[in-house]
Amino acid sequence: MRQPGQSFGGILLTLAGALTGCQSNVPQALGTLEYDRITLPSPAAERIVSIDVTEGQRVAVGTRLVTLENTRVEAQTRVLQADAQRQRDTLAELEAGARSETIAQARANLATAQAHARDANAYYARVQALARQRLVAAVDIDRARAAANSTEAQVGAMTAALAELTNGTRKEQIAQAHSATRAAEAALAVQKITLDKLNVVAPRAGRIDSLPYKLGDQAPVGAPLAVMLVGNVPYARIYVPEQIRADVKVDDHLTVVVDGRAQTYRGRVRMIRSDPSFTPYYALIGKDAARLSYLAEVELDQTAADLPAGLPVRVTFGGHK
Repeated sequence: MRQPGQSFGGILLTLAGALTGCQSNVPQALGTLEYDRITLPSPAAERIVSIDVTEGQRVAVGTRLVTLENTRVEAQTRVLQADAQRQRDTLAELEAGARSETIAQARANLATAQAHARDANAYYARVQALARQRLVAAVDIDRARAAANSTEAQVGAMTAALAELTNGTRKEQIAQAHSATRAAEAALAVQKITLDKLNVVAPRAGRIDSLPYKLGDQAPVGAPLAVMLVGNVPYARIYVPEQIRADVKVDDHLTVVVDGRAQTYRGRVRMIRSDPSFTPYYALIGKDAARLSYLAEVELDQTAADLPAGLPVRVTFGGHK
């Protein structure tokens, strides 16, 4: 009888000790049947609008399990789509360079500036000739010189502007536009994945073990929307007593007895922990070390495919080769 405060592991160790005492020549351990569990978390804090399966139902890969409301995520996706398109258009504009009409306008502005410069230089030359004859004031000469210099500067500016248009966009600007486009497209791809994940589907074939939330609930991000049991055959999770731990190794063969079944099953140790369970080893001395146990997993053959999880099992080491 289970005593108050006594853990399930303690019960297993007590039973294992009793079995070992009765059949000291046959190493045994106790445990339960288990399946691997997969938890499917909520990708967004959205309301559940559809639950398409029931607990205990077997499902195939890709079966839709739960659907979340997608209104807000779809709107965010459209925003990112527009931003990605804007970045692509900006890149195309930079790669195409200036329009022919813009270049033609720049050439016309340059021609106008050159004409003004020729006129200003000619006037300055006439003023200089009159200045040698002392027919004009010094201030008129200064004004003519300033006008000529100003128009020459305008010609230089217009020439540079035309060269900038005809040479095209700098490669550094195009590289920056490429980076901005890739960043926008990556953000859009992430958002599309989030949108797709609002339709929660089964990643593997298995059985629905639990649906923690109900229709209309709004689970927080990361909360489990569904828990699945996967795998074609259950495995036995057992606790190996300290007395026989040294003789148990990975790939050892053993016999598995399931509670309520007369049939025995073949098993193989696929994993055994190095660290003991329950009481830490460094707190034990003398006979207390017998309380140690080591978690192990036993792989069963296909004959155990119909067994449910949770059944108690007893394993006998060396029963099958």
